[in-house]
Amino acid sequence: MTHWIIAPVVLPALLAPFIVLAARYHIGIQRVFSVAGVLALISVAAGLAWQASDGTITLYQLGDWAAPFGIVLVADRLSTLMVLLTAVLALFVLLYAIGSEWDNRGRHFHALFQFQLMGIMGAFLTGDLFNLFVFFEVLLIASYGLMIHSGGNARLRAGVQYVLFNLLGSTLFLFALGAIYAEAGTLNMADLAQRVRLIDGAETVGIRLAAVLLLLVFAIKAAVLPLHFWLPSSYAEAPAPVAALFAIMTKVGAYAIIRVYTMIFSPDLDVTAGLHTTWLMPAALASLAIGMIGVLAARHLDRLVAFAVIGSMGMVMVAISLFTPTSITAALYYTVHSTLAAAALFLIVDLVRTGRADLNLIAQPVVPGAALTSALFFLAAIAMAGLPPLSGFVGKLLVLDAAFSTSAAAWIWAVVLSSSLICVVGFSRAGSTLFWKAKSMPVADEAAEPPATTPAPATLSYVAVGGLLALLVAHTVFAGPATAYMADISDQLFNPEPYIETVLDTPGKLSTPKEGY
Repeated sequence: MTHWIIAPVVLPALLAPFIVLAARYHIGIQRVFSVAGVLALISVAAGLAWQASDGTITLYQLGDWAAPFGIVLVADRLSTLMVLLTAVLALFVLLYAIGSEWDNRGRHFHALFQFQLMGIMGAFLTGDLFNLFVFFEVLLIASYGLMIHSGGNARLRAGVQYVLFNLLGSTLFLFALGAIYAEAGTLNMADLAQRVRLIDGAETVGIRLAAVLLLLVFAIKAAVLPLHFWLPSSYAEAPAPVAALFAIMTKVGAYAIIRVYTMIFSPDLDVTAGLHTTWLMPAALASLAIGMIGVLAARHLDRLVAFAVIGSMGMVMVAISLFTPTSITAALYYTVHSTLAAAALFLIVDLVRTGRADLNLIAQPVVPGAALTSALFFLAAIAMAGLPPLSGFVGKLLVLDAAFSTSAAAWIWAVVLSSSLICVVGFSRAGSTLFWKAKSMPVADEAAEPPATTPAPATLSYVAVGGLLALLVAHTVFAGPATAYMADISDQLFNPEPYIETVLDTPGKLSTPKEGY
């Protein structure tokens, strides 16, 4: 048993209290240790992803207690991909926070940032539904602090709304876990996958109710309509680096749906037959449409990007709702793309905010660094809108191809293509208003005091945004190998027997409680 699997959880968990206790009043030391910790996370995540790339599934048993009685972490292709994506995203977000000095505008930013990473990493690696709930709460508690970082009434109101909606999701999660345990007697995902298939067909009401509750919980996390109301205000009011990191949090909900509804409540299971297509697909299509309409209707740049996140999650969920190997491949490719694109856009919003009175989509005087900022916005907008040649276009083609042979192909094609057009118009309107219609500064009176000059954004801020856009370009250039790897992940998801056998260490047998438990 290798101990490297637990490193992505333990490293930030140890680093956060160290920053609070030993470097609380030394922002320079906090920055050094925080960046070093994220670089170490990237190294560990890359090693785990490389180990899992050939299909190897690695198990870590805390306290050497075997499943289903002990807590287990499982590293397979999907979990290690998401861990690596999170670690890489965290590095560029952290660089931006340091360059823009967002981390110095309030206390405990770096400690909360590390706790947030701990929760996200644990959610991707856990092999147990209850511990998925625990890690959800860890990342949510940290996100509450990050959400209101540096204060303000508007940010506090958005934070309260964010807390209330997520508390509702947590309550439903507990109800779902209670129902599952009452029906199956276990919350270990591998063990549960076997036990659910043994439930009598006449006694499936309880487990079906639990499956629906879980889907609602994960839909709240993924901001799927009509459970998306918390996202626009929360993401728009959050500090830019926090909103950029939050781009991965909606993907935690998508990840949980993929994991649970391919292994436990798979599409071929009679217990949950029709659940995916009758509710999830219409909600996903509606999320895609409403998100892109929100992009067109938004009057503030930060809310425009927040609605773009809802639309991109709708695209991911459309692919997931088909629940075929091809569609999951498309969903995973688009997940990587949308995470990077959304994070870059949130950081660009902060660059635009520098030197402007507000983020209203109205013409205002030119600000320092506008030329470079406009170029970055142009690239990020192309990526989010799904225009060629960037990876958003490739991802949408994969989704459309996956839907081509399904009965809902006409609806999916119509919504995807029309929403893409609306998104293009919305981002074009915003970009032209911000950068092409900029007002000239009024001629100053010689007797009057010269206007105060606004400093240009820090070079490190541009480096962080440029790094995210460079990753999008790489995701496009290497679309072939990336898609092939996503297909391998999909094949592993739809053939969960090796995962179950690795976790339970009982090939071909149903685990049964030992005497004395």
